[in-house]
Amino acid sequence: MQVPPPAQTEQPLQTRESAQQPSDVNPAAEATQPQSQPGAQGQELAITQPPVPVPPGPVPAYEIKPAPPTPIAVKKVELGSNNTWDPQWDVLIEENLPSDLLAPDMAAAVRPFCPRFGSLTDADKRSFWAYLFQALAGAEAGLRPNADVRHTDPSVAVIDKVTHRTARQQGLLQVRYEDATRYGCDFDWEADKHLRVGDPDKTILQPKNNLMCGLRIMENQLVDLHRPLLSNRSYWGTLHPGTAGYRNFAREMANVPVACGARTAHHRSHAPDQGVRQAMATRGSQSAAGGEE
Repeated sequence: MQVPPPAQTEQPLQTRESAQQPSDVNPAAEATQPQSQPGAQGQELAITQPPVPVPPGPVPAYEIKPAPPTPIAVKKVELGSNNTWDPQWDVLIEENLPSDLLAPDMAAAVRPFCPRFGSLTDADKRSFWAYLFQALAGAEAGLRPNADVRHTDPSVAVIDKVTHRTARQQGLLQVRYEDATRYGCDFDWEADKHLRVGDPDKTILQPKNNLMCGLRIMENQLVDLHRPLLSNRSYWGTLHPGTAGYRNFAREMANVPVACGARTAHHRSHAPDQGVRQAMATRGSQSAAGGEE
């Protein structure tokens, strides 16, 4: 039985979404929100996230455990970038994770990166999934919420069935407007089509909408289609084994939660200095004033 952690004194973190919509933020309410568990320890990096505020939702705060930072997230903090992963996105993913992705039969699908998945607590399983989506966003979009890519190679440049234009891969998980039809993602092309490329007000670029879409796509691949995480038929090219994109993803998976029992070549080989640790602990509040680089 897990016991809720004691109240923390860490400064509450804000997501970029809340920074873009300050009128929706209630600082007093956020300050009284319960705190998550301290972050999970990673396999490679000697750094963890502090507890973060958890808004009311289907998962109690003491069952939420922020994921470790990916290598690209740490590197961006070392370089002074505000444009990195927000631990509040871990909360968003963990609170909305489909229950099927916690089931014991998911162990085979994720075994390459989490051999102990089947024996983990639900809190540790959620933390693994939060880390995986952070790594996926790192490999797909460099952790940039406003990333926008249009392919010109005829072999991959297809027409989006919603926009009726050459498809663009957009946001943290590089998804498309047609995914609103295919997977029920919360994108509104009619509202977005008059906005400039990369405008953070676009529904497809809002981290919540983009990440929730990713959860639905992942559930479709692993649960509905019974395919493993790594598959040449995956929605994301970064999950196609043997490709350059996959190698980028695998590098970002190096700091998977230690509870997963994954084998890595250099266990906890990199220990960020104290300044980076402090920056990682406070970057959520700092990101409210930052923009895309």
